[in-house]
Amino acid sequence: MGQAAQPASAIVKAVGEIKSVGGSNLLLATDEGKSQNVLLPENVRVVRIAPGETDLKNATTITVQDLQNGDRVLVQGKATDDGTAMVALRVVVMKQSDVAAKQQQEREDWQKRGIGGLVSAVDPAGGTLTISVTSLAGSKKVLIHTTKKTEIRRYAANSVKFDDAQPSKLGDIQPGDQLRARGNKNDDGTEFTAEEIVSGSFRNIAGTVMAANTADHTLTVMDLLTKKPVVIKVTPDSQLRKLPQMMAQRIAMRLKSQSPPGTPGAGGAPANAAATSGPAPGASAQAGGGAPGGGFGGGTGARPGGGGDLQQMLLRLPAVTVSDFQKGDAVILVSTQGNDTEVTAITLVGGVEPILTAAPAGGQAMVLSPWSLSGPSDAQ
Repeated sequence: MGQAAQPASAIVKAVGEIKSVGGSNLLLATDEGKSQNVLLPENVRVVRIAPGETDLKNATTITVQDLQNGDRVLVQGKATDDGTAMVALRVVVMKQSDVAAKQQQEREDWQKRGIGGLVSAVDPAGGTLTISVTSLAGSKKVLIHTTKKTEIRRYAANSVKFDDAQPSKLGDIQPGDQLRARGNKNDDGTEFTAEEIVSGSFRNIAGTVMAANTADHTLTVMDLLTKKPVVIKVTPDSQLRKLPQMMAQRIAMRLKSQSPPGTPGAGGAPANAAATSGPAPGASAQAGGGAPGGGFGGGTGARPGGGGDLQQMLLRLPAVTVSDFQKGDAVILVSTQGNDTEVTAITLVGGVEPILTAAPAGGQAMVLSPWSLSGPSDAQ
């Protein structure tokens, strides 16, 4: 949405985040990755809208003095004669505080009304798909219904951000994909009507740490399936956790009783690849930040009398860093597809020695979820 070379009288626009504002000027970091200097004349119209609003009829008038760093803005105006700035005619603002509040609401809703698991069947003609959902109480199949209003998106290639998910369709989802949906379930939890679906094809790895490099934020892991080393890149969006020993032993006991040898892994991988996975969004999150941070995929939160949701349990654990891992540590992770020798971590969990010992040939009953549960971004 940046300005191209046009007549000085042409209306131009810029969209992005305010980096600095003072007096009659503001500096905008545009969504195109550029810096835009904006001049704010005395008669400029400034209006505030809620995140997600597309109609200005509900906008409220504010002043230039109400603008703050971090606010999202759409600026409409005219380029200066020398092309170094634009003179604003109208500024449409989404306040940073409003965006944060909406993201929190989205995050809470994904956690409250979200469900996640591995896709086992897809019926585009019937508008349904089936996923396998895991909790500490066991694993069960859930039939997901879609409607014409269901928003379907798919993770972008090599992205770890929920907000990067692109519009998609039911036919793009394949058995073995990981999926998270938001909506409403029936009384016994066997069927679910989705308002929003996010899916992706991810790689699951289980192995032992060969080296931890804090300088370049990587872990080198010996993949138990391929018997080859893989470099795991850790980004600010990656979620790293370590299971307490008692939690790992409890999960291991469940897996030992549930996982038959040779269970296929996520994405069609052999069984021990799924043990690597043992289960985002979102998010969320991110889906970024945390609505659909990653965790153990599963149901819709702990239920009275239920077995508890692995994802919610993982999200409660404190975050760790590359420096918390040492040579010989066992890890399971979900990552971008990457290549044979390097991937980017979405969710990585340590402290899993009891789990891999209990289910060396099958961790299908437990699969790491990629979802960043931060919720949709301000663009939603």
